[in-house]
Amino acid sequence: MQQQTKKYLRDLQKILQELNLWQTVPPSEQAFASTQPFAIDYLQAHEWLQWIFIPRMWALLESGAVLPSKIAISPYVEEALKEQERLGELLRPIIEIEKLLSQC
Repeated sequence: MQQQTKKYLRDLQKILQELNLWQTVPPSEQAFASTQPFAIDYLQAHEWLQWIFIPRMWALLESGAVLPSKIAISPYVEEALKEQERLGELLRPIIEIEKLLSQC
């Protein structure tokens, strides 16, 4: 399961890069301290994926920690990025991660 999760995280990063949504400059420290769901007060959905979701998932995987058994981020990403070209491709790895984690 960990290998599959890693694959989907890499797939997610790749599609973010292909869509030119991957950033080289991190957001402000305030964004990382946000208490709002998805840091919505500071970050756009793709920024949250890049700077918070992906790194946290990698940290859990690399530390051997227990992964969350249920996440539901695809509805937020779908709504927030509904105008995004190739949205289905962007959602695919997220949905696969959600399915995978729900099986644990």
